[in-house]
Amino acid sequence: MTVTTKQTIQEEIKQNAEEVIALRRHFHQYPEASLKEYETIKRIKEELTKLGIPFEAVGETGALGTIEGKKGQGKTIILRADIDALELEDATEKPYQSKNPGLNHACGHDGHAAALLGAAKILKNREEDFAGTIKLAFQPAEEIGAGACQFVEGGFVENVDQVFGIHLDSSVPVGKLVATKGATNASCDIFKIEVEGLSSHVAQPNVGRDAVLSAASIVVELQKIAAREVSPLDPVVVGIGVLDAGTRYNIVANHATIEGTVRAFSHETRAFVLKRVEEIANQIAEAHRTKISSFQIHDAAGPLINDDTATELAQKVAAEIVGIENVVTDHTKSLGADDFADFLLKAPGVYGRVGTRNLDNPETQYGHHHEKFDIDEAGLALATEFHVSYALSYLGGAE
Repeated sequence: MTVTTKQTIQEEIKQNAEEVIALRRHFHQYPEASLKEYETIKRIKEELTKLGIPFEAVGETGALGTIEGKKGQGKTIILRADIDALELEDATEKPYQSKNPGLNHACGHDGHAAALLGAAKILKNREEDFAGTIKLAFQPAEEIGAGACQFVEGGFVENVDQVFGIHLDSSVPVGKLVATKGATNASCDIFKIEVEGLSSHVAQPNVGRDAVLSAASIVVELQKIAAREVSPLDPVVVGIGVLDAGTRYNIVANHATIEGTVRAFSHETRAFVLKRVEEIANQIAEAHRTKISSFQIHDAAGPLINDDTATELAQKVAAEIVGIENVVTDHTKSLGADDFADFLLKAPGVYGRVGTRNLDNPETQYGHHHEKFDIDEAGLALATEFHVSYALSYLGGAE
C-alpha cells in the first residue's frame, strides 16, 4: 500500500471514528442473546441501507452485505463480525451500560459490529478502486456455536476465495495487532451422556443398577484421556460441567446425566478424543450393569487454524498500520473456541486480534465474559483499518 493511500484511509477512519464509537455504544446499550439479535441486525441493516450496500438475510438474525468493485471481476473475500451478547449483568456503570437486564456485550462483539460497519463505509467509498467482491458477514450466535454454520450451510461461503475476521482482545495492549499462523483457538464439542440404571432401595443395592456410581466412574475415567491417551505436547481438554442424578437419598438412582466438552487444536485429535469419550462411556456403563441410553454431541466449533499465506499478508498489513514492532505473531493459544473456524473450513483466511487493553486504565483490563468487561475505544479505529487494509491488499486495490 502506498503512503498516500494509507494516509487517505487513516484520515477517513479518523473522520468516522466518533460514528463508529457511537455505534459500538448503541449496540452495548441494547445487547441481545444468541439467535435473538433482532434489533441488532435491524440496526445493522439500516446502516447498510444508508451506505447503499445491498444485503441478504442469513437466518433470522444474520446478514451478508455485498460491495462490488468497479474495476471488474476478481477474487471474493468475506469480512466477518459476530454480533451476539452474553447472558450476564453489566456492572461497568458507564453511560452506555446495558439497558437490557441480564444481557451484556462482555466479549466485544458490539465493537466487532461497529468496526465492520465503519469499514463498510470506507470500502463502499472506494469501490471504484478495486476489482472483485467484498462480502460483509454480520453473524449471530457465535457464543453458542450456532451462527457461522448458518452462513456455511446456507451456501453463502461458496465460491469465496478468502475469509478475514478480527476479535478485540483485552489481554493485548491497545495499539498492537495480532496475526498468528496455525491453530490459535481450540475446537468446542459439547456432549451429553444419559446413563440408564434400575431403581431399588439403597438397603438392597444388589437389586438395583446404580446410575450414580456408573456416571461417577465415567467422569473419572474420561479424565484419563488427556492424561494417558494424548501426547502431553498436544493440549486437549475433556471437561465435565454437569453430573445430575437421583431423586432421593435412599433410592438407588435409575438415571444420570453427564454434560461436558472436548477441546482440541487439531481435527485429528478432536476426532480421536470424541471417539474415546463415547467408547469409555459405553464400556464403563456396561461394567456397572447400566447402559448409555443416549449419547449426543453438539459441534459448536472446529479448531480455528489460520492459513500461513493469509497470516503473512495480515502481518504485513498490520505492520503498515501500527509498525512491525507492534505486531504480535506468536500470540498464546486459547482453549476458548470461536466458530469463525467454520468459515476457515470453506476458504483459507486468518483471524486477527486487536488490542483494547489500556495499561493506564484498569477498567479496560478485565477479561472477556466478565461483568465489568470494557474496551479502550481507540482500538475500534485499528479494527476498522485492519478490515479495510486487509481487504484492499488482498484484492489488489491498495496500490
